[in-house]
Amino acid sequence: MQISVAGKQIDLSDALRTRVTMHLDTIAEKYFDHALEASVTFGRARSFFTCDINVHAARGLVVRGEGEAADAHGAFDDAAEHIAKRLRRYRRRVNEHSRDLAQRRPEVGRQYILRQEEDVRGASAETVSALPAPQTYATIIAEQETQIATLTVGEAVMQLDLADRTVLMFRNSASGGINVVYRRPDGHIGWLDPDPSTH
Repeated sequence: MQISVAGKQIDLSDALRTRVTMHLDTIAEKYFDHALEASVTFGRARSFFTCDINVHAARGLVVRGEGEAADAHGAFDDAAEHIAKRLRRYRRRVNEHSRDLAQRRPEVGRQYILRQEEDVRGASAETVSALPAPQTYATIIAEQETQIATLTVGEAVMQLDLADRTVLMFRNSASGGINVVYRRPDGHIGWLDPDPSTH
């Protein structure tokens, strides 16, 4: 597995880099046949260190863990435990799911981040709905390619949880339609499934 270790405005010792590489290799060997890559980013926020780990475990499957502690080693341990906890919870399903994902070809879409212009903020719903098109009141500030995988609803919820994301769009393998699962403010999972009869 290819592992990149970086620090944001902090210097990382060779001992820490070696420890991170060995620990993530152990996790990958335990839970996955062939993990692809991992990125580990350390940072510092006031009096504590932060660690963000993203493991690209299989095609379309990303596992994310975050940690913080008084030192970089502790922050890494915290983030690695988050990943291990998620993987222990889903171990059997992850193994089946990663093998299944390798045989599926995800669709490719575009993901955009929009900045709303000042004159629309605070406007009434009637005013906003009267505007001709989103391009007239929103500016694209970021764009990237994203994969839209074909999944069951259970697999989509698992990916949402493993990657610690708030929303995930996918093609429902049962209906063939585009669906969305998302994390609600109350902690429960929401699922959007458009009615095919309205198309």
